[in-house]
Order: sequence, then structure tokens, then C-alpha cells
Amino acid sequence: MKKVGILYHPLNDSARLKAEELHNYLSATGIATWTCSAWEEKKARSLLDDTGLILSIGGDGTILRAAQVVIGTEIPITGINLGNLGFMTELKTDEINTRLAALLQGEGWLDKRTVLEAAVPAEKATGLMRTVYALNDVVLARGAIVRMVTIETTVDNEPFITYRADGLIVATATGSTGYSLSAGGPILHPHATEILMTPILPHLRRAQSLILPESTVIALTLKSANQATLSIDGHINLPVSTGETITIKRSTHTVSFLRSYPENSYYVKLEQKLK
Repeated sequence: MKKVGILYHPLNDSARLKAEELHNYLSATGIATWTCSAWEEKKARSLLDDTGLILSIGGDGTILRAAQVVIGTEIPITGINLGNLGFMTELKTDEINTRLAALLQGEGWLDKRTVLEAAVPAEKATGLMRTVYALNDVVLARGAIVRMVTIETTVDNEPFITYRADGLIVATATGSTGYSLSAGGPILHPHATEILMTPILPHLRRAQSLILPESTVIALTLKSANQATLSIDGHINLPVSTGETITIKRSTHTVSFLRSYPENSYYVKLEQKLK
């Protein structure tokens, strides 16, 4: 490993201090190292040349930001957990000295995760679209006004359900243990490639999730008069106006994690996190 990047939660003093500590440790072993706030995506992407690994210091939220930095590259992430839950993180702070050294020496395995790709309106007047990526989920939900939204859905160009609800979650298997789980959705194995669609508090309807094949293309059209919000992995938030459509599909990109624990340890970890 010749070069390692360190992304940290900028509002967490412990994360910032741990980033400095790791920077000094890695530099002393002859590994080129850079550090950056996980919230500065553009700056972090400018530092990626020749980087072989990203260390994410914080919690799952920091990893989601790190994922935005590495999408489109083959650079894996290893998460160091300073958060409360840490479904996606790999190492605890007291494991860094032993397990990180082994990873840097070429041990470990790559855990590749599915990513969603959403086409969202960039300029309503011109019809231009922009592409955004989500490791966890794409959520279309009510905005500042506390009223349900009406979302018309199509699946592979066929009309499906029109939901009146607080919102609708489209998630990956990775995101199945996040917001979708809180909304009553099922847990998918992290290597599953299916797409999960879960309504948030639907009106006069049970909150039933739908598991769709990986090739599915989903279109969500806002039919409410009130503006809604499109949230990408919980930290990219875009306004959506009535009549606008968001198209979501599985991306050709993936996000990889460099793991030190055995592949079958997922079930033990899941039980521990869910208690």
C-alpha cells in the first residue's frame, strides 16, 4: 500500500484527533497519506490519484460521504467506527493497531456493494438532468410543509401504485438496514443486488415493501402541489416540484470495502447491532 487517504467527520473532535494520529502513524511507516474532511467531497476527489485505500473515521454517515468520493473508482474503504451503530464500519478504535496493519500488508477481502443511480431534474426550464449516486437509498419525501405527498410510480415503464404517504424509499441491500428498516422494510443480505422500495407511513395502506429485480427501472413522479425533498444517502438534499420525475436504477458502479473479518461474520454483526 503506497498511499492512503483519511476522511473524517469534521464535527467530531475524536475523529479529527484519530485522523491526525493515523496520519502520523502511516507516515512513519513510509506510506504516503492525506487527510480531508468527509464533507469536502470535491477536495477529497482531487486527492485520489494513486490512493490505494480510504480510511473513513466516524460512523455510517461518514462512510456514506466517503462512498460519494470514491464512486467511479476502484478505491476501497475501511471504516473505523466512532459512531453509535456502525453497520458498515469495520474496525473499532482498539483494533486499529492489529487489524489495520494486516490490511495494509495485503490481507483482507473486498466486499463489493450495489449502488443506485438516479436521474434528477437539474434545470426545469431546459429539461436537463443530473445523475446522482446512492450507496444506501434514494428518498422522495415531504418537504417543509407537514403534509403527505402524492407519488406516482412506474416500474419498467408500467404504471404501478400511486402512493399518498410521508414519502417513498428506494434502497439497496446496504440501505436495507437503514431508513427502510425503520419504515418496516425487510433486511437483505449485503451482497444481494435487488432493489427495495418501501413507503413511509402510507395513507390507508399497510407499509408493504417491494423487492424488485436488479434490472428494474423505477420512476417516481411528484403529483402534490407542495414541494418535496429528494434525499440521497441522507446528506444530499434536493428540492422536487410537482410534475418532476426521478428515475432510479442499479448503477454499473459499485463501492468496495476492504474487510478484515471473515465473510460469514455478517450474521454475528447483524445480531449484535440489532440486539
